[in-house]
Amino acid sequence: MIDDFQYIDAPTPSLLPARLAELRQTIAAEATLSRRGANSVALVAVSKTRPREDVMGALSAGQRLFGENRVQEAAAKFAGLHDDYPDLDLHLIGPLQTNKVRDAVALFDVIETLDRPKLAEALAVALKAPGVRTKRVLVEINSGEEPQKAGILPAEADAFITDCITRLGLPIVGVMGIPPVDDEPSLHFALLREIAKRHRLPWISMGMSGDFALAIQQGATHVRIGTALFGTRE
Repeated sequence: MIDDFQYIDAPTPSLLPARLAELRQTIAAEATLSRRGANSVALVAVSKTRPREDVMGALSAGQRLFGENRVQEAAAKFAGLHDDYPDLDLHLIGPLQTNKVRDAVALFDVIETLDRPKLAEALAVALKAPGVRTKRVLVEINSGEEPQKAGILPAEADAFITDCITRLGLPIVGVMGIPPVDDEPSLHFALLREIAKRHRLPWISMGMSGDFALAIQQGATHVRIGTALFGTRE
């Protein structure tokens, strides 16, 4: 259960605004150093496994972009919040099962984890239904070709992206990925950037708490940050 977790270095609600401000300043500075606009990189607050109280604290501090891993958890945690905060932008950043697609497109504004043809086919059908919230989709790239990870393989990415756009008409706007833990991340970030560039996709979601500065230098437009904002959890 989510509430069974214990915080380590968990900020009180009063500290969240300061953490957000510091992160935004760092992100803006890195973007500027990379000769990009200070506001060209978005902070996606990774609220997976966090209680609703953390989300409410971040919302009160002005944060509007959030990333969740599971459809069911997000549905409970964010119930009613799109009505209360019309500019809330909720991203699915975890694996999506085909039997959860209808629920996902009704809840999430962005799905970042399209990773296989079967899911693409299911999304193409689900996005035509009434009550759909999802307007943008990203293709997840398994840049390290790790068998335990989701994501389309780099060698298959170009054909997959083209098929999703041209045949299925999916609203593909970018790519996302997570480098292998023991690899130099910049090589994987560069690969994601080049795939996005080939297809003229404007969004690149890459970089987390430990490497988001490097990701911005390599062209990230969205960085997914949890620990550096909310603290670590046991």
